[in-house]
Amino acid sequence: MIQTAFLGDVVLTTPLLEALARRHGPVDVVTTPAAAPLVETHPAVRRVIVYDKRRADRGLSGLVRLAGTLRAGGYAIAYLPHRSLRTAALARLAGIPRRIGFHDGWPSLYTGVRRRPAGGHEIDRLLALADERPHHQTAPSLGVTAGDHAAAERLLREARVAAPFVAIAPGSIWGTKRWPGYAALAERLAGRAAVVAVGGPEDAALGGAIVAAARGAGGSAADACGRLGVREAAALIARAAVLITNDSAPLHLAAAMGTPIVAVFGPTVPDFGFGPRGPRDVVVERVGLDCRPCSAHGPRTCPLGHHRCMRDIQVEDVLRAIEETGALRHRG
Repeated sequence: MIQTAFLGDVVLTTPLLEALARRHGPVDVVTTPAAAPLVETHPAVRRVIVYDKRRADRGLSGLVRLAGTLRAGGYAIAYLPHRSLRTAALARLAGIPRRIGFHDGWPSLYTGVRRRPAGGHEIDRLLALADERPHHQTAPSLGVTAGDHAAAERLLREARVAAPFVAIAPGSIWGTKRWPGYAALAERLAGRAAVVAVGGPEDAALGGAIVAAARGAGGSAADACGRLGVREAAALIARAAVLITNDSAPLHLAAAMGTPIVAVFGPTVPDFGFGPRGPRDVVVERVGLDCRPCSAHGPRTCPLGHHRCMRDIQVEDVLRAIEETGALRHRG
């Protein structure tokens, strides 16, 4: 399988991996350096082949080089959930005789075309690539190791944060997906539960503001942004009473770990197929805006300049959603 999309997309592809492994045995996966840790320990995966399409393998020379590696592997079939020309060309250049992709990708480069359902959750749409009927609300999965759990436990212990706690993931590569109220939320939560900020190194400033707000209100807090690998972050999220997040990768990590989710949606909408769907999950969104949704991913800045889809969401709205999950019940 070749899946070189964003981290969240790779997590959502794990049910497809499991379906393919049941059919063919453990699957080899081509993915990005960032996503490789998400699948290298997964029981449905035999081998991960890293495609550094932005750096070391950039351009046509990198594509041809990787195609040679795949050709030497003698693969009989490739599944291509990522509807990109680069993915389709890679499988074709590798000479893989059977190449299965979606009708809205690059069908002229495939030998088998599957119709991608227009609606439903992305997990269910991806399973259609293998002609699989999804089970009721199939969840993603991760191969989190004992070492990942130990790293998460160590960070919490050093910060003197006891579980259960509230995890907050404030980041997104798309600027308009970031709700600006997380620090104020952490301040309000400080008297009820510890707060842990989760994210990558690029989220350090956001995480620092969350921790400062919680501690300033007398609460316990830790900043895990940039301090854990992606599987270690999933292990930390697994310990949380609830994750508060934007429409971004941590949402899907929490879904894989079974942690209740409060998801704040702004420029995008759950109907795109990337929302949470666990029994205790809650979506917070500003309904009734004519400009919403404004793009498939959410632009870096608001096209209209007001960003009301996020700015209109109040801390009280998110607090009510947390109550709806029941995560902090009987905790003050």
